[in-house]
Amino acid sequence: MSSVNKVIILGRLTKDPETRLMPNGEGVTNFTIVTSEQWKDKQGVKQEKSEFHNCVAYRKLSEIIQQYMKKGSQIYIEGKLQTDKYEKDGVTKYSTKIIVNELTMLGGKAAGSNSEEPENKPVQEQSKPTAKSSFDDFDSSIPF
Repeated sequence: MSSVNKVIILGRLTKDPETRLMPNGEGVTNFTIVTSEQWKDKQGVKQEKSEFHNCVAYRKLSEIIQQYMKKGSQIYIEGKLQTDKYEKDGVTKYSTKIIVNELTMLGGKAAGSNSEEPENKPVQEQSKPTAKSSFDDFDSSIPF
């Protein structure tokens, strides 16, 4: 049986990203994204619900997030869910996070950034090969 573990999130950072170095010298960045939905209940009163998503980025994505993102920055990410099990005070607990493998920075450049990076450019983790689709060479001049 095949399975898919894919997460797509568009939201804002709740605080500045935190980066540390792994023993091999590569970066790992932790950050939290908030997403919200709004609706009106049966009485017509506006309701809002927010979800907080713990995220982790490694290597080049870690560097990009640390350099260009800050609290309040809007970001689109794709990744996979990973649940960790740990014990605290004799109680088994679980923590779920998103391992980021692609991101797009939204909303323009951060204040004070003198970056030459293009805005809204998707960035992918390069550790895995990307398959080329047969539709990449599709001739769009067909009249139907």
